[in-house]
Amino acid sequence: MPPSYRLALALALLWALWLPPAVARTAGQPVATVVAASDLKFAIEEIASRFEQKTGHRLRLIFGSSGHFYSQILQGAPFHLFMSADESFVFRLSDAGRTQDRGRLYAYGRIGIMVPRGSTLKADGALQDLAAALRDGRLRKFAIASPDHAPYGMRAREALKHAGLWDAIESRLVFGENISQATQFATSGATDGGIIAYSLALAPQVARLGDFALIPDTWHQPLAQRMVLLNHAPQAARDFYDHLSTPAAQAVMQRYGFVMPRP
Repeated sequence: MPPSYRLALALALLWALWLPPAVARTAGQPVATVVAASDLKFAIEEIASRFEQKTGHRLRLIFGSSGHFYSQILQGAPFHLFMSADESFVFRLSDAGRTQDRGRLYAYGRIGIMVPRGSTLKADGALQDLAAALRDGRLRKFAIASPDHAPYGMRAREALKHAGLWDAIESRLVFGENISQATQFATSGATDGGIIAYSLALAPQVARLGDFALIPDTWHQPLAQRMVLLNHAPQAARDFYDHLSTPAAQAVMQRYGFVMPRP
């Protein structure tokens, strides 16, 4: 087994230990499948658990890259509710006739730099220490989500370009398939740090692993996150879609660092 594969497997197992199991299922009840961007992992599990207890509906939660979910939905994947970290994926699915409408903006996300305990890097939102580490040779590897299909990776690339660091750092980047995997790399010691989602950095399971600082949101395009019901979504998905706009659900989202859109 190649060393890189062993590392990825070990990190995946470590991540599974950090996180609580998916929301419990009840046999015999219809299940609505919710696919959501990885930055929503902690917030949506908490909201979904309360929703299930209150309504008796059953949800199946799957977290991953918004770009990958977009491709899977185009190919006919049997999902019911899509919570994207980039609203452009929702608009493109709507244009392709795969959704009930153009969805609803549910939050704006934020990014920041995370460094693990013992790293020689500093959690500096202005990325000045990251620039210094590139010059003095301290930086070995740095993690971001893949900019090819993960919105948080796209915004990380924009921020690094804004800081004038992209060309110097590109060869030292380790790409996560989604922002959750990038967070694993940034907190496990596999890299010297990384750019991750604020919502993940605020979770106690992640916060205790290192230090975090927000990057100015003017350094990148907004992380406008939009959700949409797919064609043939069952009632449980419809009800959860509506529940996500309630004050109770939005309070949880705000606790994980999301900015709520104005009415």
